[in-house]
Amino acid sequence: MTSHVVVGAGPTGTATALKLANSGDDVVVITRRGTGPEHPAITLVAADASDADKLTALTTEAATLINCAMPSYDRWAEETPALSDALITAAERTGAAYLNLSNCYAYGPVDGPLREDLPLRPTTVKGRVRARMFLDGLAAHEAGRLRFAEVRPGDYLGVGAGAMFNFLIGPQVLAGEKVVFPADLDVPHSWTYTGDVASTLVAVARSERSWGRAWHTPQTSDASVREIATRFAEVAGRAVPAIREMTPLELHTAALADPIMAEGLEMQYLYQRPAVVDFAHSADVLGIAATSLEEVLAESVG
Repeated sequence: MTSHVVVGAGPTGTATALKLANSGDDVVVITRRGTGPEHPAITLVAADASDADKLTALTTEAATLINCAMPSYDRWAEETPALSDALITAAERTGAAYLNLSNCYAYGPVDGPLREDLPLRPTTVKGRVRARMFLDGLAAHEAGRLRFAEVRPGDYLGVGAGAMFNFLIGPQVLAGEKVVFPADLDVPHSWTYTGDVASTLVAVARSERSWGRAWHTPQTSDASVREIATRFAEVAGRAVPAIREMTPLELHTAALADPIMAEGLEMQYLYQRPAVVDFAHSADVLGIAATSLEEVLAESVG
């Protein structure tokens, strides 16, 4: 029986732990409060994953250490280095393979599809945080100190995800309200179902060909913001919402009122230009596929 440690119990961490447990593996889920999914094969532990000694002790029997956690959006730069260092240290000490869930911020603005072989050219604080986390893990892998890989999704769709769709589109459509979104409403944008992120993490963890590189998750849709809002309304049986782009003044006001919104300002380039994630290599090598948009949106309605 294989054992894994999953750090974080948000939608992706929970789905990943359950997929592993349902397949017969043992899983330890680590969160600060000891919360997580209930399952006979899952042990929930309250611990600070940035404490390298505690994380090492909890990872001793694990084949894979899977990170699905991140500090709060407004504390990335301050708190991520300690978490990253602890993950690398625990993997080095125990021999567990280290798999990190990231995103596409480290590429920076790109003309054309986002591919895993693109150079990392971040132009934002959060992009540099993501790039550093990947490069540190990759350096340890190339030095032979551990096995490392990273998974990069697009913008999340899925119940409970801390995602722009769940903040500014879904609730407004269900309430019959206008959608006001800080984006060019008509450029293509990749959307990733949290369940498909979990499937990718599990596939990478179980493949001997996966280590030493990054992998993209399947994309449920490359619909524009206008298209995704319209399609959600149709699936939900609601009237197609009025939708308009948030003005710079509205965005500035929202940022002043909410530190999380303030942190999103530097990522506006992802919504003002096409941001399409190419996952052809992952589909070919790992055999993973995207869940249909209709199924994902129906789950969100429910």
